[in-house]
Amino acid sequence: MKNQKELDLRKLKKLESEFFSRHDPELLSVLRKSVVGIAGAGGLGSNAAVSLARAGVGKLIIADLDRVYPSNLNRQYYFLDQIGQLKVKALLENLKRINPFSQYEVHPVRITAKNLKKVFSEAEVMVEAFDLASEKSMLINTWLSLFPDRPIVAASGISGFGKNNKLRTRRLGRLYLCGDEESEPDEKVSPMAPRVGIVANMQANLVIELLYKKSIKK
Repeated sequence: MKNQKELDLRKLKKLESEFFSRHDPELLSVLRKSVVGIAGAGGLGSNAAVSLARAGVGKLIIADLDRVYPSNLNRQYYFLDQIGQLKVKALLENLKRINPFSQYEVHPVRITAKNLKKVFSEAEVMVEAFDLASEKSMLINTWLSLFPDRPIVAASGISGFGKNNKLRTRRLGRLYLCGDEESEPDEKVSPMAPRVGIVANMQANLVIELLYKKSIKK
């Protein structure tokens, strides 16, 4: 039994090495030690989490109280057999299937100004992935108040399709905004997978850049 466990461990280590074999070693060493928070596990949060897991971030802390609905499947990283499940539980399953070599801490809670610090105290960078403007504002203001030296990467304006040239990243101190900062969902203009995915990956890409720049300054 001991020999079998040792063999399985060696196979797992080999697989881990192969999984990250195309990553830049210097960047990977930074990411493997990093902790990123994601508030919201919908279109932005689920897709950003997958990209950060694939990139090799050492630990993701994800919070969301919602469940998976059929209408989520057109843009969020879930599957038909996960309908009805808590999003964070379903996302945890998906992330482990993609990259079992990172750590994932999930919280099926609604983030408020009172519990944000407790849930995300370890996070070096926060990804804002809420739907409602009031929740976005609460998260940004509370985060910057609690952790003025830690960046938060938010999204603003992701609905519709096309207009790639409108998507951008803007910095306001420790706050970074990704999106077009204009489009809002309504009956005729809804969030669609291509644009939501682009902005989610803009957020993930920026998080990686911020983590790397932080390591250089040390």
